[in-house]
Amino acid sequence: MNPEAKLAELGFTLPAPPPSGGSYLPTIRTGNLLYCAGTVCMIDGEMTHTGKVGQEHTVESGAKAAEICALNTLANIKAAVGSLDQIAQIVMVNGFVNAVDGFENSPAVINGASNLFVAVFGDTGKHARAAVATNGLPLGTTVEIQVTVELKS
Repeated sequence: MNPEAKLAELGFTLPAPPPSGGSYLPTIRTGNLLYCAGTVCMIDGEMTHTGKVGQEHTVESGAKAAEICALNTLANIKAAVGSLDQIAQIVMVNGFVNAVDGFENSPAVINGASNLFVAVFGDTGKHARAAVATNGLPLGTTVEIQVTVELKS
């Protein structure tokens, strides 16, 4: 099943690719690797989740924010290469969680993104990962992810 059909089966639609928030590109391709800039949990120009996990958000709502970040990343990938069918492998996910001091459960939050990638791509969606808690992120977003993918051609 192609990735967009799988997304639909799971009840998701790709949002419009989010605009870059500064002097950078949403993606850069070098060879068969596509490096994706950090994406936040924004839909149609509006933040869906702001504030800290452990204060305004639970781990579960943080994971939903990470899922939205993953959808935005997929939208950027599709805009860059034309089709999600071009993804050979999700290689690396770096996840950042806006959290209260001492928060130790950032991996569970970033699972929102990781689980979406695996649900859509199967083994191709399995990746290496970092999940880091921090005390602030751009625009007050609850989660930001950066992704590197290998392309088929």
